[in-house]
Parts: sequence; structure tokens; C-alpha cells
Amino acid sequence: MKKYFFLFLGLSVLFMSCSDDDGIKNGPSPDPDPTADVAAQDFMWKAMNLWYFWQADVPDLADDRFSTNAEYTAFLENNSNPENFYYSICNRHEEIYGEETAIDRFSFANEDYTELVNSLSGISQSNGLEFRLSYIGNTNDVFGYVLYVWPDSDASTKDIQRGDFFTRVDGIQLTDSNYINLLFGDNSTYTLGMATVENNTISDSAKEVSLSKIENQVEDPILIAETLDVNGTKVAYLMYNRFLSSFNEDLNNVFAKFKADGATELVLDMRYNPGGNVNTSRLLASMVYGTNTEEVYIRQRWNSKVQSAFSDASLTDYFESKTPANSPINSLNLNRVFVIATGDSASASELVMNGLDPYIDVIHIGTTTRGKNEFSITLVDDPDHELPFLYSSSRESNINPDNSWGLQPLVGRNENADGFYDYTSGLSPDIELSEDLTNLGVLGDVSEPLLARALQEITGESAKIDFTVEMPAESFTSSRLHTPLKDNMFLDKPLPTNLELE
Repeated sequence: MKKYFFLFLGLSVLFMSCSDDDGIKNGPSPDPDPTADVAAQDFMWKAMNLWYFWQADVPDLADDRFSTNAEYTAFLENNSNPENFYYSICNRHEEIYGEETAIDRFSFANEDYTELVNSLSGISQSNGLEFRLSYIGNTNDVFGYVLYVWPDSDASTKDIQRGDFFTRVDGIQLTDSNYINLLFGDNSTYTLGMATVENNTISDSAKEVSLSKIENQVEDPILIAETLDVNGTKVAYLMYNRFLSSFNEDLNNVFAKFKADGATELVLDMRYNPGGNVNTSRLLASMVYGTNTEEVYIRQRWNSKVQSAFSDASLTDYFESKTPANSPINSLNLNRVFVIATGDSASASELVMNGLDPYIDVIHIGTTTRGKNEFSITLVDDPDHELPFLYSSSRESNINPDNSWGLQPLVGRNENADGFYDYTSGLSPDIELSEDLTNLGVLGDVSEPLLARALQEITGESAKIDFTVEMPAESFTSSRLHTPLKDNMFLDKPLPTNLELE
């Protein structure tokens, strides 16, 4: 069996492989015919064979899949499209694996790794409008409704706001076959045709709103952070929309303000948060619950190649007392938290809920979350990296210049201190309440239905609000899922020393 020996100094590692010209010996080290145009596919197979969480379950990724280099080359050449090849070796396709549902719903690839890397920092091209898309009745036609607008964005300067509806782009009716190109294509500008809803009927209006996408936009994930005085109880309210490490200090400062305000309760609103950085989720959980660095937050579970090489200590993340910038964590030290979460809440959002659950009462208000319990890493064509194929900004000159593909495969799962991780069907709410298209409300306002329901639970007093939902805010996709970052949960924790993978 071929061995990858990882001798770490920080993140340093020695990569060793064994192969010969006559065939493949000592494990999975096939090399394609040098005349074959399969550099991308070769990188993808080798990277996935080493790191992919379901490597042992995918026949085409088996260590003994190929007996000769010629057989390996033929396999790579059989699919000339790198993207199609990548998805064909993911454990996801019903037609390939006979599964009733896809196992891997979230691994993805990007033909430009720089775009992928930028997205992990929240950098993208955006006009600042966040929305969901739904079907119009039983047709293929589609309408959109606005969730919120980024502050200081192009959309923030236009006459459009939360709760507005649209049906057309540049005069063309949105459908399930054209919305990707019209809304998320290469067009830097587009004009939305607005609509109204009355008596469960959506109607076009004459109003139009033109929007421009701006390069290198970064959304501040802290949309709202306020301390509410509710009948004498200080309630911290945080609407947090993405786990981005570049805002860790801002997040910690928010909790410092909550503490200074005397907040004794917290409503953590992650209804539109699709995830992000795992370590940031750990910091947020510490800000909510506490900073005892001997208490387990989560444990990682990798594929058998990786898992067997790790020590228990290296697989375990504990609650934290300081930020990466060495600032003391400002913790509210709560024994309960009210979390607003929906089907748009995924990965790192669900991780916070699951990681806190063994320690405090997590009261989930909203609808069932997406059910993404796996984490990923970024892989590029850099086989001589100390950690084979793992992206490092300091090694961009070592990445194969003829292959710019970047992969973001699922490589592990996180379980909480009780060992629970099986929430692929989502986390069910304790108090079920859908958003209502006829009454989305103003985010952060005490009368906004989901926040009002949380405050009712905190005070124990009946709110003067009718929580009847006339038009549930259902959707089949959202703008949050059409960015390079999507609903990814990515690991940024250094791997341990003296690691040997077989």
C-alpha cells in the first residue's frame, strides 16, 4: 500500500509516492500517458482518492481500481469534460449508485480556483440583493421575493426592499429554465420587472428596478445587532448571515456590546445563513455559552485513511477563550438560546445549534434546516504540496499553470460532544413557524413574526400578533446558493503533526 507520510512543522509535510513504468504497485499511484490531455481529471482522481469522505464507497475511487497506467489513462479519457468527470466520481448520482437519493449533495468544483478561494472570504460579484425564487402555481414560471438588501450596495441605492416581488428580468418572464442565466449569468446589469401579490395571486406591475453587480463585494455577515428592552428583559438580537473569519473581531465586539447592555437572553437569527467557516462557528458558540477550553464543541470524522492517522485530541475542537487575534472572547454565558432557523440555514449554522445542544437549551423557531453536516477543504493541482493538493496561498506559483480547477469536496463530518451528527434530513424546529409572503415584516422589529414569536417565548406573555400564515414563504432556491461559496462549510484548522496516511 502506498503511504503518504506527513511530518508537520506547522503545516509542513513530506509527500512520498511509489509507482513504476510497467504498472501500478504499492497502492493508488497511477500515472496517465503523458500524451493524454487529462491533467484536470488526473488531479481530480488523485485528490479525491486521498481526501474524499466517501472514497471507500465509490468503486471508481478504489485504491485497486486500476491495474495498469494504460487502464487509468483510458478511464480519464472516457470523460473529456472535467466538471462531468468530477461529479461522476462523487457519491451522488442515483443513476450510477442506485441510491434513492443522492448521498453527497454539496461537493462542488470551480474551473477557476481563484474565484473559489475568494468566495471563502465572502468576496463575490454582487448587486447586494438577496432573494428567494418560487413557482407561480403549477406552472414553470417563477417569481422572486426580496429577503433583504446589503447595506452600502448597489441595491441599497434603489427603490427595492424586503417583501418586494418580481417576475421578469429585462422584460423576460422568469422560468425554471432561464432564471440561472438571467439572474446569475455573466450579465453585470439587469432590470427587474416588479409585481404585486393580492388574494394569493401574483400580478405584474409597471415598476422596474435596474441593478448593477459590482466586483469584489464582501457582505458584512452582521446585518443587525441590537439589544431590545422587552418588558424589562434585555434581549440581544443578532441577525447573522454568513460565517466569515474576516469578521471574527466584529462579531466579538457585538457580544461585548450585548454584555455592556446587560443582555440576559439572546435571539440568534440565522434564517438565511447558509454556513461558512467552521472555526468562526466555534467562536460564536463560545460567545453564546462559555469559554471553558476543556469542554468539547465538536469532533471531526474523516474517511478511514485520514481518521485512523489522527489522534483523538487532533480530531477534537473545544470551546474557545480567545479569538485568532488573541482578543478575549466576550461570552454571555447563557443556559439557553433562541435560534431562528429555516431551510436556508445550513452547515455552520446547523453546527452551532448541534454543538451547543449538549450544554444549553437550544430553542429552534422557524422551519426544518437544510441538513448539511459535512465539512470541506479546498483542493488544487499542487501534488507536491506538503499536504498533497491542499490549497495554500503561499504556493500559488506551484499550482499547475495548465490546470486552474479548484475542488471543494466534502471530506468529513462533525459530531457534537454527545456524538450526534445524523441530521442530514435537517434539524426540526421546536416551534414551527414559516415566514409569510403577505407579512414578511421588518427584520429586527419586535413585530416581525419570527422574532415576535421568540420574544413571546422569552417573556411568557402572549404577543398581540396573529401568527397565522396565509402564504408560506416556500422556494426552490435562493440567491445565497448561487454564489461560489454556496452553502459550504469549510475547515481551516491546521492538521496534526506526525501524520501517516496509508
